[in-house]
Amino acid sequence: MEQVATTNDDVVNVNVIEERKKGNVVVSWTGGKDGCFACYNALLDGFNVTHLLNFKDLKKHAPHNLNPDVLAAQSESMGIPMIYRDFVSYAEEFEKVVRALNEGGAGIEGAIFGHIGMHEELMQRICSDLEIEELMPLWDLDSRQLVTNFLDAGFEAIVVTTKADLLGEEWLGRTINEEFVADLRAFNSAIDPCGEFGEFHSFVIDGPLFKDRIRIGESEKRLEDGYWRLDISDFAIGEEKRNRA
Repeated sequence: MEQVATTNDDVVNVNVIEERKKGNVVVSWTGGKDGCFACYNALLDGFNVTHLLNFKDLKKHAPHNLNPDVLAAQSESMGIPMIYRDFVSYAEEFEKVVRALNEGGAGIEGAIFGHIGMHEELMQRICSDLEIEELMPLWDLDSRQLVTNFLDAGFEAIVVTTKADLLGEEWLGRTINEEFVADLRAFNSAIDPCGEFGEFHSFVIDGPLFKDRIRIGESEKRLEDGYWRLDISDFAIGEEKRNRA
């Protein structure tokens, strides 16, 4: 796969890569920056992303389980359909979804994951079982440089979850930018700048894949199962206000 994109020129190229399509792929999607940036780079590399796949863990309140309405807003703004599934076994449910898509004629040939340094064996096993290509554009890259590349490409994300024993509620809602990275390093240099080890999770609200920016409205900070969470109760896509039922 080609190198991670870093310039605004690459943003324009997302819309002019039809001549080098490499096949249909799905993206494992939590709404966060790493999966989004992996998706972006796969598109730049010529893959056709057909679906975003979001999985909710039924066994626990996973830190990246977000309000499905705001995830739907991402899907709407990106123009890529999203499939939601609950799971007891992530691998089993992922494989079930892809098989169903291919039985319906989707022609899925690969799956994109935003992992940087964890879970590689699981992703390899899933893709091997499905006989599709495993795509991990961010794998083993420097976390600090990845944040810079993400920002340089024009993306914007906020912090929506923190591990409570590492980062307090004051970090919730913060925009992930150079100031955030500097503050994080000064606060605790052991925390990965991408939150790769679960220190924090993010939500992408704008960028070159989005037709409209998602504006976060009223939110509540909650402490649940050892994590601080930003519970987003309303938001807007463009000018239209969206309220969660």
